[in-house]
Amino acid sequence: MRHVLHHSSLALALTIAAAAHAQNFPTRPIRLVVPFPAGGNVDTYIRQLARQMESGMGQSLVVDNRGGANGIVGCDIVAKAAPDGYTILATSIAFAVNPAMYKKLPYDSERDFTPITNYANGLGYVLAAHPSVPANNIKEIIALAKKQKLRYGSAGIGNGQHLAGELLSQKAGIELLHVPYKGGGPVLTAVLGGEVHLNFPGASVAVPHVKSGKLRGIGFTGAKRISSLPDLPTLMESGLPDYNFDTGWHAMFAPPKTPAVIVNRFHAEVRKSFDASNTLREAFTSTGYEPAAASPAEFDKLFKADLKRFAAIIKAAKIEPQ
Repeated sequence: MRHVLHHSSLALALTIAAAAHAQNFPTRPIRLVVPFPAGGNVDTYIRQLARQMESGMGQSLVVDNRGGANGIVGCDIVAKAAPDGYTILATSIAFAVNPAMYKKLPYDSERDFTPITNYANGLGYVLAAHPSVPANNIKEIIALAKKQKLRYGSAGIGNGQHLAGELLSQKAGIELLHVPYKGGGPVLTAVLGGEVHLNFPGASVAVPHVKSGKLRGIGFTGAKRISSLPDLPTLMESGLPDYNFDTGWHAMFAPPKTPAVIVNRFHAEVRKSFDASNTLREAFTSTGYEPAAASPAEFDKLFKADLKRFAAIIKAAKIEPQ
């Protein structure tokens, strides 16, 4: 009996200590692991949000870019981190795509992560071309693709950009050559340099290059135009009425068994950041994303639904898991 009471007391003490830690959280800087290289879409948005969140959190939020394998390298770091709130994953919809794209992952996407919230919902990608490509709209791209092999780059196999290109090939009846890169930054460099003909960057990345003339905007993949490029038509309205591809969510995940009070704190600070800053909201909406802050429970349902949705899309596209 004494042995049982000892263990019960120890368990209670540990529980109280953990609760106290969570209530005082945070007391030191927080590491935000971005599983893609710097300069890409995920990196751009989380840095803007992190700066706003710092005042409410009372600590620095330090972005740590750990690119590789379409986000798998960075995700694995978070899956194996301590559940203390000081290592958080900031990732894209690719996280929900990877389980169907890879035969074996070093983690379980549901078991080894705690969903916090989706902080942005993407309206679509900009289909962008290098200026040397002799086409100004989707009809001309389709005609050109039927005469020569066009290369399009993506941020990795199974990335949303990859699937956007696969869907374009299907709906337009053409065959595009997919060239995967290790993140949004490297593929942007590739299309700016003419290494590939086409790319599907997020609007936050594409807009300045389209406006400067370094890239040519062909169309927007979502259902409606974006305010930052009002003259750029959607692919639906310019020749492909059945084509509609949004960019999904950007979201935060914690390691497994992270205390609910810490998860809820992050969610609350994301929501407060958007409520407090019209500048932050405009930075998102003007580049094709809608600010979001679903509760952990709501986002958990969305995440699990997307795991099934993308598995179905990948199967229909006959993309073989790697």
